[in-house]
Amino acid sequence: MPNSNSSTGQLHPDWYPTHSDRALRAFASDFKPISMHHQQSKGNQMPVVLKTNQGDITLELDSEAAPITVENFLTYAREGHYNGTIFHRVIPDFMIQGGGFTPAMNQKKTKASIKNESSNGLSNLKYSIAMARTSVPDSATSQFFINTKDNFFLDRKSSQDGVGYCVFGRVTSGTDVVDAIGKVKTTSVSGHRDVPAESVEILSVEIVD
Repeated sequence: MPNSNSSTGQLHPDWYPTHSDRALRAFASDFKPISMHHQQSKGNQMPVVLKTNQGDITLELDSEAAPITVENFLTYAREGHYNGTIFHRVIPDFMIQGGGFTPAMNQKKTKASIKNESSNGLSNLKYSIAMARTSVPDSATSQFFINTKDNFFLDRKSSQDGVGYCVFGRVTSGTDVVDAIGKVKTTSVSGHRDVPAESVEILSVEIVD
């Protein structure tokens, strides 16, 4: 289970400013990565389809670059953990996060946390999928986020904590769905900010053989 600091299960790391902090906005907009070349996958791709009430999002998971993370995600998918969960945190021009809460904003139980594979060389580019965690590097469980812009400052080599967030795949189809989710109206619910006013639900996660 996540530690006590992760009651929201947020990507947010307690050690990062919130999205509303002007410092984060300035840092993200001014950040210039050393290299902005197109990110290539490393092989052993696993197609997965997130079926949502907004449309389908097809992912290509990189089991060579992030074997622990991909197997963790697939285990939750096979067991039906993601079915009926929501994208509970949406921040425009940043990311959409899901995989841990029901529409009633009840947090689901999870398995033990996993090792952070952020040193795999994959970058938090737009439409990449990465694991959410707390300020503890190896605290990721079921929650993930899809970057809706290039967020290089979340990469290991550029992160404030020197660890960063593990990318383990990318969206190959349904980017229009991701974009639409990233623009939904949000509100606060029971102390949780950036919650879609109307639930964006993950109906199922299908592993394509």
